[in-house]
Amino acid sequence: MVAFRLLIGLAGMMGAAGVALAAASSHGGDASRLAAASAMLLFHATAILATVALLGRGLLHGGIGIIAASGFAAGAALFAGDLTLRQYAGHSLFPYAAPTGGSVMILSWLAVTLAAVMVKK
Repeated sequence: MVAFRLLIGLAGMMGAAGVALAAASSHGGDASRLAAASAMLLFHATAILATVALLGRGLLHGGIGIIAASGFAAGAALFAGDLTLRQYAGHSLFPYAAPTGGSVMILSWLAVTLAAVMVKK
């Protein structure tokens, strides 16, 4: 399925960016923002891969599961993108970008819960 391959590709890019930001945070001065951005990318890249695997096995409701995995990608990108931009450019992506990304990730985790409950047996 195209959506699965797209999500897997996004997870791979998020994982690579997460490792790069972890390296940058360990070599820079006050780089705590980069460490937080790295963690969100790495954790949610893994969550995307797990969600796609569960969808492929029929253990999650298809539409809700894809929305959850997409939310993981979008939310982590907003959160990490905002923190990274603040670190390197000194300004935000847009007002409340990081909290918006965090909220999207929280809602995505709740969507995984809903997808598990709503799956047709």
